[in-house]
Amino acid sequence: MKTKMQIDVITIFPQMFEGIIQESIVKRAQEKSIVKINIHNLRDFSLDKHSTVDDYSYGGGAGMVLKPEPIFRAVEKIMGSRKGKGKARIILLTPQGQTFNQDKAKELSQEKHLLFICGHYEEVDERVKENLITDEVSIGDYVLTGGELPAMVIIDSLVRLLPGVLNKRESFENDSFYQGLLDYPHYTRPRRFGGRSVPAPLLSGDHSRIRKWRMEKAIENTLKKRPDLLKEIRLSAEYQKILEQLRRKGKRYG
Repeated sequence: MKTKMQIDVITIFPQMFEGIIQESIVKRAQEKSIVKINIHNLRDFSLDKHSTVDDYSYGGGAGMVLKPEPIFRAVEKIMGSRKGKGKARIILLTPQGQTFNQDKAKELSQEKHLLFICGHYEEVDERVKENLITDEVSIGDYVLTGGELPAMVIIDSLVRLLPGVLNKRESFENDSFYQGLLDYPHYTRPRRFGGRSVPAPLLSGDHSRIRKWRMEKAIENTLKKRPDLLKEIRLSAEYQKILEQLRRKGKRYG
């Protein structure tokens, strides 16, 4: 079977990726040949005997900067091995990047080849950004030691969107954020626990009633926990009607 997506990661800590690429859904996606994930040690592309990949910043200041030469060599080697197979989205994981969200995950899941460069230390040499990078991405406004954890988060997020990775039972279409709203509440056995029972609509067997209950609860959940999301999305007429009904009932969340 032809692989649908190739993901390459350039990092100075390749061992950090062993868990995520060998477990759960990401492992299954590779076994199905839906995605191929290659982890590259940046130090392998250094030419000096100490495998140096960083140096002091010109102009002074604290922290080290990743050197351009090993990164350029790594990218050239990876892209050379894919000669004639099209361009890659080359993504630098950096606190300065665009904040990653579900829309970005959907966008990246459409690509054939993604190449992640894990930033580390103070930053990467600016010439890497100017000449190689197509996207700078961050997973939030806080500081991490390097880009390895953000790369793992993004890989997990987008791989599950690839056709054939999830079965119907695990479908992503009702996940929080996929439609712009938070997910509705979920229940399983036992039917009654801790003095509380599963809501009646879910036990009714009436698919129309269940669907309406879930839509209402998704709106309720979003109003309660993330009302800011409702300002950023365009609701369908059906969802908009539910929202207006909740507001008329005087439901307040804060």
